[in-house]
Amino acid sequence: MQTDCVQPFLFEHLAIRGALVTLDKTWRDLAAGRDYPANVTRILGEMSAVTTLIAANLKQAGRMTFQLRGAGPINLLVLDCDGGNDAQLQIRGMARWDAQTLRQDAALPALLGDGQLLLTLDAVAMRQPYQSFVPMQGDSVAAIFEHYLTLSEQQPTRLILAANATRAVGLLLQKMPDTELPDSAQHDADGWNRIQHLLGTLQADEQLAQPPLDLLRRLFPAEDVRVFAPRPVSHHCPQDWEKIHAMLRSLGRAECDAMLHDESEGHAGEIHVRDDICNHDYWIDAADLDAIFAAPAHRMH
Repeated sequence: MQTDCVQPFLFEHLAIRGALVTLDKTWRDLAAGRDYPANVTRILGEMSAVTTLIAANLKQAGRMTFQLRGAGPINLLVLDCDGGNDAQLQIRGMARWDAQTLRQDAALPALLGDGQLLLTLDAVAMRQPYQSFVPMQGDSVAAIFEHYLTLSEQQPTRLILAANATRAVGLLLQKMPDTELPDSAQHDADGWNRIQHLLGTLQADEQLAQPPLDLLRRLFPAEDVRVFAPRPVSHHCPQDWEKIHAMLRSLGRAECDAMLHDESEGHAGEIHVRDDICNHDYWIDAADLDAIFAAPAHRMH
């Protein structure tokens, strides 16, 4: 069984395309060392799955970042994926929550509070990143992203997402414009309704347990489904010391020296830089600063 991949597919004689994502080791690596509560784990896992599905559909190589920001007990969810045609799908992400107000039995709108979905797309061919803000509408992660995709792509979309501590999965269906149909395809006026009805028979536990191709066969046994090559997905969030060095250089030596001797956080003699999205801590002492400011800065040409 192949896991940690996006499996694209197409209904041969319908104006419908889709993709399945299964994240096993990728999801466990992303959540490792975080000690997320169960509902935070589920919500972040579902968002990991849908972010990967959308990034896999980019027309050009780039980085897609989704943020759900709200005023509830879960006040921030960030998922970031490198994607695009033929690009390696590499994902990273994190969640921030308030342990004192978080309730395991609360519905998603109460957990997130009033907020918005922010998309940032930084593609290789773009002069500057593109950003889009969308109000959060829906009582599930799937509903929020269905609303976003229907608005942004002007195509009816269905999403089914599920996640637990060991696996995150997702299934995306989109109704294509008739102009995108192959010449051999025959229009089926009831196809979209029929496929949605079949999708409604899927249970979350079944989605988490079944291999992707087995799931397609079970859901759509009478449909002619063309399956494309799967695309691998991995968690990629290594330490990046050069980025930290560049940030410190941009602050200047005087400010760095002041930070070095700041006793307010109880670590005078070291600068602490926290990378929340990758779960890394960087510690820089006086000797490190000497080396950073003595070395020539790398310039991009």
